[in-house]
Amino acid sequence: MTQEGKVKILAINPGSTSTKVAVMEINMNVSDEKKIIETIFSINIKHDAEKIDEFNRIADQYQWRKQCVLTELQTNHIDVSEIKYVIGRGGLVRNIPSGIYRISATMLDDLKTGYNGEHASNLGGLIADDIAKHLGIESFIADPVVVDEMEPIAKVSGHPLFERKSIFHALNQKAIARTYAKQIEKEYENLNLIVVHLGGGISVGVHRKGLVVDVNQALNGEGSFSPERSGTLPVGDLIKVCFSGKYTEEQVNKMVVGKGGYVGYLGTNDALIVEERINQGDKEAEFYLDAMVYQITKEIGAASVVLGGEVDAILLTGGMAHDMSFYNKIKKRVIHITKNVERFAGEDEMRALAFNIYLMLRGEIPCKEYN
Repeated sequence: MTQEGKVKILAINPGSTSTKVAVMEINMNVSDEKKIIETIFSINIKHDAEKIDEFNRIADQYQWRKQCVLTELQTNHIDVSEIKYVIGRGGLVRNIPSGIYRISATMLDDLKTGYNGEHASNLGGLIADDIAKHLGIESFIADPVVVDEMEPIAKVSGHPLFERKSIFHALNQKAIARTYAKQIEKEYENLNLIVVHLGGGISVGVHRKGLVVDVNQALNGEGSFSPERSGTLPVGDLIKVCFSGKYTEEQVNKMVVGKGGYVGYLGTNDALIVEERINQGDKEAEFYLDAMVYQITKEIGAASVVLGGEVDAILLTGGMAHDMSFYNKIKKRVIHITKNVERFAGEDEMRALAFNIYLMLRGEIPCKEYN
């Protein structure tokens, strides 16, 4: 599938209490990374919590949220007839390899039933498909969080009842990896990269020749603690807490996701606040930031072992990568692995979705079928 000229797309990224919407124009005739995608319109639609509570299941929200999206496009005089493709944030579908997928009836069923769990991101494909059908155009998702390219040996946990799972920031990690490859004029599929997403959750992905062959389960399982997640905990102590009778299952889950990390140690999940406290001389805040750096760089070191020490670059992305001091602390600890420790601050998921359409139209990645 190749195309020339300029192409308008609609990208939809639902969150728990909001829906991000963007209309972007892709210029197929330029190679400059910064000029490929232009945002024509962007909005983060905030949803009333009481309205959301009216729905029994997340999937039941999609018609209402779709209408919210269409209303905003109309209010802002966006001519939807000019849109050529619609892409939604991939939800908790089946574990699949990375890439861009045409939305199918099977995918819609999986999103509605919550095949891998219920999450607001499941609405992305449902809304995208519905809007696209009315416009008579195609709809897609790309790189959902359940992308699974892990090697079998990487899934071994240590006990047959448990298996390591691939849940991570696949959309942003893959987009950053391909962006870096373009910048150095090489193929992503020919590089060995370690990509580190530094946000509310932290994931360290081992990218070997275009596949993420190992990654920590970044939602509620492994790796470094983050602003609001505990990461790997001492298993024996966790078992004691679970059976102590002092905490409910919900409270223990909150210790792991929501009240772990910075929240547990410092009372905030805002890395900017922690940075400001450090600038004001707060030694406790500095200690736990250094502890986070310590844990992240241990994960990077382990990732380098998976690649046999042959690492072309380490790429740091996500919101916390904006902090130059934080970036430099990490770089200092891992520079011996590779001199190429690059920073791609922020996480532009909407652009990442558009970038997948661009790569597909250029014929650089195939459009995959979800069956």
